[in-house]
Amino acid sequence: MDLLLTLVHLVGAAGIALVVLRVVRTRGGSGGPVHDRYEVAFLNGGPARVVDTALVALRTDGRLAIGGPGIVAVVRPLAHDPVERAVLQEHAAAPHGALHHLRLGVMRHPAVQEIGDALAARGLVVPPATRRTTARWCAALVVTAFVLFPVSIVVTVVDFSSGPEFRLPFVFKVAPLLMAALITGLVCGAVSARQVTSAGRRAVRVYARDHGAVPDAGLLVALHGLRAVPDPLLREQLVAAARFYAPPRRRNQRGGRPAASHFSSSDAAVLGVATEWCATQSSCGGGGGSSCSGGGGSCSSGSCSSGSSCSSGSSCSSGSSCSSGSSCSSSSSSCSSSSSSSCSSSSS
Repeated sequence: MDLLLTLVHLVGAAGIALVVLRVVRTRGGSGGPVHDRYEVAFLNGGPARVVDTALVALRTDGRLAIGGPGIVAVVRPLAHDPVERAVLQEHAAAPHGALHHLRLGVMRHPAVQEIGDALAARGLVVPPATRRTTARWCAALVVTAFVLFPVSIVVTVVDFSSGPEFRLPFVFKVAPLLMAALITGLVCGAVSARQVTSAGRRAVRVYARDHGAVPDAGLLVALHGLRAVPDPLLREQLVAAARFYAPPRRRNQRGGRPAASHFSSSDAAVLGVATEWCATQSSCGGGGGSSCSGGGGSCSSGSCSSGSSCSSGSSCSSGSSCSSGSSCSSSSSSCSSSSSSSCSSSSS
């Protein structure tokens, strides 16, 4: 029994140490300041906030026009940075100028996805695949603690039945360790679920303090979201575009039918694009980062391996290289037609 007790304590302590070490290691990094408003936008709202920042900047100085109902027209094809260039490229490649399709296409563009990769390399955000793996470790620790508690009760009963002498019950001996493992798993799971690290939040606060007074509509959106868009009409159009892929409303208590929605089953994974991205190699399933994993991420590497299929709206052509403006072929890709995605011009 003493050997079993020692073994349980060694394994439990090792499990707790491994989980804590992984959380600390995955959420560490060199840190440092953010470089521009797009990194601030990514930290505050992911790829969606980055695209909204660029759209507002383009619309504010007249290079882009957005009319009703959410139709985008390019007035002056002039881009000042890679994200604005991505907007112009996606608009040129899109079959129509719908704002919600343009917004979604730019979110998957390598120029936007690579912002997340750069932030992850500096330890300001944690890639989705890393967070999912850490969450599984934490869940395994919690489940193990739950399972071992009734097992320890059984061992206690067996131990008492083996001899009449009094000794401290086995369950009392392992209870502190099991409780520590349970609390560690829950706390580490909550911490690892956050995409932005403490260094990232600190960098955003510093940038806002140093640049918050600059009269820049794009920066206001990067810092505060769509509610900070100065133009009410533009704000209404962007909010409507952001809600286009919203999940369907639940049925009311009277059994009435839900309101009409543009959401379909093939768009389910697309919803994750607003908060997640496909980090370099690590978050892409198979093909060395060529095919996107489930959950709405998109390939930041931009390359499509032969035979790979797009998952729920990713833009890759199986067996061929992506070209500017080319749409995903229905015969060689599993992309849903409702996603209306196209291959980015910079992918190869």
